[in-house]
Amino acid sequence: MADRPDRRTFIRNSLAVPAAAALALEAGRNPAAAQAAGAPAPMDTAARGRIGDIEVSRLLLGGNLLTHYTHSRDLKYVYNLAAHYNTEEKILDTLAIAEQHGINTLVVHTVPRTLAILKRYRQQMGGKIQWIICPTAPVEDDMSAYAKQVEEIVGDGTEAVYLWGVHSDRLAAQGRADLMARAVAIAKDLGVPSGVGAHDLKAIVACEEHGVEADFYIKTLHHHNYPSGPKPEELTQPYNEIPGYWCQDPQAVIDFMKSVEKPWIAFKVMAAGAIPPKDAFQYVFNAGADHVLAGMFDFEIPEDAAILRDALSAVNRTRPWRS
Repeated sequence: MADRPDRRTFIRNSLAVPAAAALALEAGRNPAAAQAAGAPAPMDTAARGRIGDIEVSRLLLGGNLLTHYTHSRDLKYVYNLAAHYNTEEKILDTLAIAEQHGINTLVVHTVPRTLAILKRYRQQMGGKIQWIICPTAPVEDDMSAYAKQVEEIVGDGTEAVYLWGVHSDRLAAQGRADLMARAVAIAKDLGVPSGVGAHDLKAIVACEEHGVEADFYIKTLHHHNYPSGPKPEELTQPYNEIPGYWCQDPQAVIDFMKSVEKPWIAFKVMAAGAIPPKDAFQYVFNAGADHVLAGMFDFEIPEDAAILRDALSAVNRTRPWRS
């Protein structure tokens, strides 16, 4: 998440959002007219990669802020603050501004209210942003509920599906790579790219070792150099038992992913707002990630898109681009 603006900057940017959103939607219908009216050019196509048969921007819009799940640690009021700020109309503005700045893909889990807004944006407003959605239905020996939910979201128009990290972390701990493989296959059989998300590196390792045919991975990565980062004595404990971090051993992730040939979307790159995007984006691209998934409020998108361009122009990585 970008550094917080002062009150005057926040108000100025907030007032500019509706106009920017209108320009963004116009850009989809008439790019030349929108540019003449002042809308910025879309991100260069070099700032994109391919996952399966879809073209995906290097910067993706994270869905947590749109579903109001803020990871705000012990600041309990922040959840309600996000819910009051990100109204349905504000979410529509946010999607339009993301597209205006070259972000062509959103990642979100199955929240009915949010999915309804996405459908409205696409069907009634002409929005083109792609969806990568993770089902939240249980992954168990009887996969009927999971399969039903995947069928529903594919029917709604999602461009790709991935196994929720909450599920894959648990399945890896239980030694159930077979269920991860079945979950991946359900979406692939419906003709969309199918991936695996994870907080715990063990889930990705299990997929690679057991030949799970995922098309891509969504894996946490962030460094620990921030005030609320984990203390050395905490690093032996599971990531989800320590508030404030989501990648237990970033160097282990970097080292393992060097040999992984599938596209990698890095998420929680700012440790839920604790690391500035300028630091976070450069770190994860240099570390080998192919895409960055970032939760952004509407007023943060222009700055973060510019930071992305700078990060890509200065990238220094050893892992080949895999998308």
